[in-house]
Amino acid sequence: MSLLSDLINLDISDSTEKIIAEYIWIGGSGMDIRSKGRTLPGPVTDPSKLPKWNYDGSSTGQAPGEDSEVILYPQAIFKDPFRRGNNILVMCDAYTPAGEPIPTNHRHKAAEIFSHPDVVAEVPWYGIEQEYTLLQKDLKWPLGWPVGGFPGPQGPYYCGAGAEKAFGRDIVDAHYKACLFAGVNISGINAEVMPGQWEFQVGPSVGISAGDEIWIARYILERITEIAGVVVSFDPKPIEVSIYIFLFFDSQLILINRILYYNFFKPQGDWNGAGAHCNYR
Repeated sequence: MSLLSDLINLDISDSTEKIIAEYIWIGGSGMDIRSKGRTLPGPVTDPSKLPKWNYDGSSTGQAPGEDSEVILYPQAIFKDPFRRGNNILVMCDAYTPAGEPIPTNHRHKAAEIFSHPDVVAEVPWYGIEQEYTLLQKDLKWPLGWPVGGFPGPQGPYYCGAGAEKAFGRDIVDAHYKACLFAGVNISGINAEVMPGQWEFQVGPSVGISAGDEIWIARYILERITEIAGVVVSFDPKPIEVSIYIFLFFDSQLILINRILYYNFFKPQGDWNGAGAHCNYR
C-alpha cells in the first residue's frame, strides 16, 4: 500500500503529458495569498499561452456576493518545487468579467508604468529584503521563545549559529532551495536580530519581475511553513501580549479586599521590527 508521502512525491510525467498549474493571486487584504490548481494538456512556458481562470471573489473580500466572479490573468510562470516535473506556479492578477482590474489589483497599474518606453530604457533594478517571523502554530509565539516568557536581549541572534541562537533554519534552507528551483532570483538569507526572525533577499530583478518574484517567494514560504506546522508572519510587529495587573487594596475599616483588574495589550521587548526593504538602482 502506498504511503501518503509516496503519493505526494509521485512523478506523473511517466504516465501522462498533462501538468498541474497552480494559479496564485493576492487576496483582498493585500497580504493574504490565494491559490488553486488546474490540469493543463501539456507543458507551458509562456504565460500568454495559459488560459484565464476565475474564482469567487466574495470569499476573498474582492467582490460582492451578488456579483462574485473574478477573472485571473496569468502573468508569470515559475517551476513548481512541490510537484516538480513540468508542473508550474503561475502568478496572476485579477479582473472583472468585463476586463477591468479589480480595486486590489495594483499590479495592473505597475505594469503600465514599467512598460513605458522611458522606464524600460532605464532598466530599473530592484533588490527586496524581506524579513519575517516564524511562530509556533498553536501559540502564535515566536520559535525559540520560552512559552509565556521572553528570550535574552537581542545581540547573539543576528546571523547567529547554534541551537540556542538560530531557530527554524531547516525551514529557511528549504525555502532558499525551493526558490532557486522555482526560478526566483533569491540572492541570500540570514537570521535577524530577534529569535525566530529571518530575512531573504530577492534581486536584483528588473521592473515588475521584482514584484512577481517576491510574491512567489512569499507563497513558497507559506507552503513550506504549512508543511512544517509553523506560522509565518510578515507583520512588522507580530508580538502582542496580554498583560494582567492585579492591584490589591486591603481596608480594615470596611473589611473588604478590593481587586482592580486591568487587561491591556502592550508589545514586549526591545526588538527590531520586520519589514520589506526595497533597494533601487
